[in-house]
Amino acid sequence: MNDQHDHGALGDAEYAEFMELAAEEGFDPEEVGDAIEEAGHGPLPVLAVVGRPNVGKSTLVNRIIGRREAVVEDKPGVTRDRVTYEAEWAGRRFKVVDTGGWEQDVLGIDAAVAAQAEYAIETADAVVFVVDSKVGATDSDEAVVKLLRRAGKPVVLCANKVDGQSGEADAATLWSLGLGMPYPVSSLHGRGTGDLLDAVLEALPEAPAQSFGGGPLGGPRRIALIGRPNVGKSSLLNKVAREERVVVNELAGTTRDPVDELIELGGVTWKFVDTAGIRKRVHLQQGADYYASLRTAAAVEKAEVAVILIDSSENISVQDQRIITMAVEAGRAVVIAYNKWDQLDEERRYYLEREIETEMQQVSWAPRVNVSAKTGRHMEKLVPAIEAALAGWETRVPTGRLNAFLGEIVAAHPHPIRGGKQPRILFGTQAGSKPPRFVLFASGFLEHGYRRFIERRLREEFGFEGTPIHISVRVREKRGAQHKKK
Repeated sequence: MNDQHDHGALGDAEYAEFMELAAEEGFDPEEVGDAIEEAGHGPLPVLAVVGRPNVGKSTLVNRIIGRREAVVEDKPGVTRDRVTYEAEWAGRRFKVVDTGGWEQDVLGIDAAVAAQAEYAIETADAVVFVVDSKVGATDSDEAVVKLLRRAGKPVVLCANKVDGQSGEADAATLWSLGLGMPYPVSSLHGRGTGDLLDAVLEALPEAPAQSFGGGPLGGPRRIALIGRPNVGKSSLLNKVAREERVVVNELAGTTRDPVDELIELGGVTWKFVDTAGIRKRVHLQQGADYYASLRTAAAVEKAEVAVILIDSSENISVQDQRIITMAVEAGRAVVIAYNKWDQLDEERRYYLEREIETEMQQVSWAPRVNVSAKTGRHMEKLVPAIEAALAGWETRVPTGRLNAFLGEIVAAHPHPIRGGKQPRILFGTQAGSKPPRFVLFASGFLEHGYRRFIERRLREEFGFEGTPIHISVRVREKRGAQHKKK
């Protein structure tokens, strides 16, 4: 066993054989080992940055990631959407989630802060809690502290806006929050961020525990029911459970929080998570919609399969597309369920099929079921679709078979010549599964269109129904140059 590298999905013998092949092609073994480890480890550890509006969360996020990407403006609540960035410190990579976005005027500050903290609790491996040292700890800060304590997640306390020695005393008062040492930081000027990030690395796991799959004993597989409000998620859950487990109301958004249900279906026990979440009162809807999306994101992170419900009686919307993207980017197996199928006339069916062709190309690989949660139509097709998606999600292609396949592709469909050169895939391996993750080693940069072609052929050859596929490419540079990931 190589002490320095995680072999991903490769066994010892396969890894050793693969490294020999890499050396023959002129790749640095250390670089190849790094590439397999990077592609194979699955999701990176997640750090959530939480705090009241205008304490400097986005400024801190920009400082951590080393570039100005998070929107910064001198007024509360500018960050409207959950935004994730990749960061690196001291050679370790992790994800940073900027959790701004609450609207004080809509829900009240305490409810808004609680919603942010709830998201952090559900999805993060560790939390940076940002407090304005000039203002000191407020009641809203105390509310977050209670939630974080209950969660038991590692918390690093950032005393922000400490611009010089004179601010150190302000930072020291935050010991009163009971979260340990407050790290005095000026996210605007970068003061103290190195010490803060050192503490973050201590808090983050080397590799995140997989939160899905029912644990090591193989408990019930987790299914997240997701979709925009009023597409019938609760009705579907009640139908598969054969009883009224969840309140169903014509008013969109009667489900406030995810409800986990153990349900036997097709002779198997599954754990379904109902993830609706728009509050009833109309004047709260805009703000609550945002927090519902956070809860949905949290449920997707904990699931293995996302069953995405789409109201087939209405046009496929931008919101539907966003929800699909959320599931795909989270690397979950995907099933698309077109609900309210019984309500369609021939004309609507014709136009829906055209919409599916144009709007759903990104998940053309996902199993599709046409159902009616109300009448129970075709519900028996749901389990086979979920099982097919899980099988695709867990598929592993042996390295030898993969390289034979890649050799055939390169011979039959070489990469287009660009600038007098023709990049070539030299070899590759599947570094991980759940979802399948491949790393290809090439003699030059592979264009996006060619990578898409490779993905399409991988699906034709090996299946991968119902799962996203991640492909990373490492390029062999000229001798003496460093290898880069493209």
